[in-house]
Amino acid sequence: MSTTPLRPHGWLLAAILLGLLLAAPRFLDPYQLSVLTLALWFAYVGQAWNLMMGFAGQLSLGHALYVGLGGYAAAALYVHFGVGPWFGMLLAVAVAAVVGAVIGALGFRFGVRGVYFALLTIAFAEFTRIAFDHWDWLGGSGGLFLPVVHEASNDLWTLRGEPALYYYVMLAMTVLALLLVSVLLRSRLGYYWLAVREDQDAAAAAGVNVFRTKLSAVVLSGAMTAPGGVIFAFMHNNLFPEEIFSMARSIEIIIPPIVGGLGTLFGPIVGAFILTPFGEAVSLALDQAGLSLPGLKQFLYGLALMVIIIWMPHGIWPWLARRLGLFGRPGHGGGGEKAP
Repeated sequence: MSTTPLRPHGWLLAAILLGLLLAAPRFLDPYQLSVLTLALWFAYVGQAWNLMMGFAGQLSLGHALYVGLGGYAAAALYVHFGVGPWFGMLLAVAVAAVVGAVIGALGFRFGVRGVYFALLTIAFAEFTRIAFDHWDWLGGSGGLFLPVVHEASNDLWTLRGEPALYYYVMLAMTVLALLLVSVLLRSRLGYYWLAVREDQDAAAAAGVNVFRTKLSAVVLSGAMTAPGGVIFAFMHNNLFPEEIFSMARSIEIIIPPIVGGLGTLFGPIVGAFILTPFGEAVSLALDQAGLSLPGLKQFLYGLALMVIIIWMPHGIWPWLARRLGLFGRPGHGGGGEKAP
């Protein structure tokens, strides 16, 4: 793994982009701001998934599990006990971490690898979806609804307010996730993740505790994903098991990091900022044309993924970073591209 730093013009570009994002609510209407907020949400949860798959090589196809657990944990505390979302977020992180530890321990202790581990993650997500579908205290299949307050007043403590409030919260969370993953990758644990991803048997022969290394990736990824579920719940004011735990939600989480650049720091962000506006533009165009074509967005996502795999096998971000000369040489830790 290379920890190549950004070149000076790379830092300048990053500062300009961050400044534009900070000023965005002044220039965008509520709908456009909601699209940008959704892009940040996918960038955040995509970063969490990328930590597990892109850097540690553990494929999860049921990552919506942690989104749902985080959302329901905080929403239930708020609805039934009046506990604010930030305290609820602590419970959400703890619950997701414990469930991730259970999944990882069961899978890795019995040598479950590759596609079989991916199937295990799907099984847990589906089992949880069915369980929550019949849990009346959490609304069951009818959904859990949060009380709606007037949006004219912003209350950061209860996460109730205008769209700009959620936008800035998601922007802060995305930046913090980027910094956290960057620090982790420069640690001994980060190097262990990459060693296990490249060759698990060789890593074990070199003295790496493979079980603990893989388990830490699953636990941290799940714990990072859960706050995204909390924001999702308070932003939409409702949770439905069929939606929040669905396989489609998991696919939506994993496509942006793959398109942007799997195993890179900025790949999930680039992928989310390309695919989310693209998907919303398709939906808006269909609505204005009065057409109803179920599955078209998913088809176009699949088409985009196929094109990226063929023409940019390492993703858009590595190709873009190379063209702009943002890094001294290709690398993982500095957000560069994956080496072939």
